[in-house]
Amino acid sequence: MKPIYLDYNATTPIDLEVAEVIKPYLEEFFGNPSSSHWYGIRAKKAIEIARSQVADLLGCQPDEIIFTSGGSESNNYAIKGVAFANRIKGNHIITSASEHPAVTEVCKYLETKGFRVTYLPVDEYGLVDIVKFQETITPQTILISLMHANNEVGTIQPIPNISELARQNGVIIHTDAAQSVGKIPTRVNELGIDLLSVAGHKLYAPKGIGALFIRKGTNLEKLIHGAGHERNKRAGTENVLGIVGLGKACEIAKRDLKKNMAHMESMRDSLYLGLQELLGEIRLNGHREKCLPNTLSVGFPNIEADKLLLKIKGVAASAGAACHSEHASISHVLTAMNVPEKYAIGTIRFSTGKMTTSVEIDRAIEIIAEGIQTLNLK
Repeated sequence: MKPIYLDYNATTPIDLEVAEVIKPYLEEFFGNPSSSHWYGIRAKKAIEIARSQVADLLGCQPDEIIFTSGGSESNNYAIKGVAFANRIKGNHIITSASEHPAVTEVCKYLETKGFRVTYLPVDEYGLVDIVKFQETITPQTILISLMHANNEVGTIQPIPNISELARQNGVIIHTDAAQSVGKIPTRVNELGIDLLSVAGHKLYAPKGIGALFIRKGTNLEKLIHGAGHERNKRAGTENVLGIVGLGKACEIAKRDLKKNMAHMESMRDSLYLGLQELLGEIRLNGHREKCLPNTLSVGFPNIEADKLLLKIKGVAASAGAACHSEHASISHVLTAMNVPEKYAIGTIRFSTGKMTTSVEIDRAIEIIAEGIQTLNLK
């Protein structure tokens, strides 16, 4: 039997409605969108429909959306694009210590190019301190990049408050919303941001497709050079299959958002309460209320995460620590949150999805509890 899938933050299956919409573009509608004949026009029209679907979910104009290869490219384009286009104004960037590597590694690269980056700490729940953000902004600050919701623990950052600070100081703000789009409201005007990254495979679209919201008037230096695709912002023949799939996934996400939020939260809470009842001493990592409805990061005391995953092969989940014979490599997110080592080394991230069932949750609780008990007996 296939394992129970509780790793939706890593990736999601393709929604069946999305798969159906993609099929014609695997067969009949194969044209290059830049071609002027019927095949090209048909592909171009599909791209623009998808662009409107993405824009509708985010609450922006279609011409403020460009398609990319995924969340990592969107983050790279947003951060490098702002940095190099605005370096005459300043060289200071602010981010947090708990960002995804698709942000932190970009910032580290920019440090080798003369930029100064401040990595602000987070508290025990993974939240940034708004006062510290305010104190860190200088006349040289050109960009704030702060993820909307954390991929490991699910903590939702106070983006509207940070964006207000950014506006007051004339600083561009970008948010990595790979984990939040499709799970919670992500309306760009409510968030107050200038740039927002989307990853298709986190919201039931194919892998290899993403999007970047670029508010009108935001100046970016190009990341990929070539022909004038995507209004001369991102060169390369468009991934029509992926774009059509992402558009449909965004349409579904908007249509079913409230229903999916309630369902994922119910499944997540049932899992946590069931584990708590059977195991007693476990630690919830992240914020209890300001959290994605589907994300559950649990620290099991004095147990190594990778050994537990081997014992619970009937459940697909992710570890928060990589344990080896002599030491445990704890994730930078848990480290930034100062999670006690006895819980950090045994942290597992479970993430539910719209396809998760209560039967699966009940069985997962049994499998995990049995795995813990087996390890404790050794």
